Amino acid sequence: MPEQQNIEYKQSWHDDYLKWVCGFANAHGGAIFIGKDDDGKTVGLADYKKLMDDLPNKIRDVLGIMAEVNLHEENGLYFIEIITPPYSVPISLRGSYYYRSGSTKQELKGNSLMEFLLRKSGKTWDDVVEPRATLEDIDEETVAQYKSDAAKAGRLPIDENALSLIDFLDKLRLTENGQLKRAAIVIFGKDPGRFYPNQIVKLGRFGGKDDDLMFQEVVEGNLLHLLRESVTELNRKFFVKPIHFEGLQRIEKDEYPVAAVREILLNALVHRDYMSSFIQVRIYDDKFWVWNSGKLPEDISLESLRRVHSSHPRNPLIADVCFKGGYIDSWGRGTLKIINSCLEAGLPEPKIAEEFGGILVEIFKNRLTPEQMKKAGLNERQIKAVLYVAENGSISNREYQALNETSDRTALRDLEDLVSKQFLTKKGEKKSTRYFPFGG
Repeated sequence: MPEQQNIEYKQSWHDDYLKWVCGFANAHGGAIFIGKDDDGKTVGLADYKKLMDDLPNKIRDVLGIMAEVNLHEENGLYFIEIITPPYSVPISLRGSYYYRSGSTKQELKGNSLMEFLLRKSGKTWDDVVEPRATLEDIDEETVAQYKSDAAKAGRLPIDENALSLIDFLDKLRLTENGQLKRAAIVIFGKDPGRFYPNQIVKLGRFGGKDDDLMFQEVVEGNLLHLLRESVTELNRKFFVKPIHFEGLQRIEKDEYPVAAVREILLNALVHRDYMSSFIQVRIYDDKFWVWNSGKLPEDISLESLRRVHSSHPRNPLIADVCFKGGYIDSWGRGTLKIINSCLEAGLPEPKIAEEFGGILVEIFKNRLTPEQMKKAGLNERQIKAVLYVAENGSISNREYQALNETSDRTALRDLEDLVSKQFLTKKGEKKSTRYFPFGG
């Protein structure tokens, strides 16, 4: 049996393997088998008696935890099983913290370590008090806009509109003992960059052979300002046709599926790692590209984003306030909205990937490029035919045969496949049948 997320095989013991024990304790627990090869086959231990005496004490003395150490025998060969339970407190090995992720052991450092320690203490980054901030750092115009949006969404009781600023923030759980939390500054701050320098969205227009940067804009401010101004800048300088928000909640279809644009920007702002890099937005001739720092939660895979999945926000307090404002829902449907709005607009399925230490989302403007048609499963004959129709308006079976030097049977099969994949529309009967652009 190969190694799994919670199983590790080692042929012999080395003290360095205490890092694996530490990693299991900090994650979901697991087992290490000493005396087995990488395939799980028992190879035996000569010093199993000494290890049975040493290992429990070593784990207790060095890591400060208890692990179950069991001796097993198979075909006359002995191996040891070390079962480590998950611990609710952080466990360190000589001042270093390790974590089991997938089938690998990782040493936690920097932002990853800080997030881990906060999570073990029952906190998240956005739920921590910002001792440098006061009510003077809150932008009351943003709060007023938020109240209006939340009221329209039906998620804010009318009587809460009359609350004082501090009471209103407290009602949103953005204060603790009279002090503002980080989420309050991120969402409503006058100048959040004074506290968190990467509260920025950078927009760039790229083109040319080497994807040269043609021009750029930088937007700074609180979360709601970033969303509004990013859209303003996209309309002003980047999009051929502008997109339109009603407040921050509803948008109309235009150059790109703007429901997708909205969700991508909101996801990036709500779920990003605020202690890492800024949000990047790249606009190309044929695609819209957004990257935010911060990897997916352990319980969420890239594949699960393409179907109904539970919500595991990196910043649950920020997400909750945005939900109450009517900007997002709390059901993990954002990525489905992105995908479905693109497909409904007749565009390729968006790309969602983990790259460069964060999440990258790309939506594509043109479904009819050779690259996108190959991804959709079209063969070279079909691609040539779709491009022919785009230039000439339609194609017949006979024209398809001549274009591709193929038989009537192959042409019919290819054309019917293009109809089923919604690249072409069939009109007419028998010899008068012609194929037109889908939707045309």
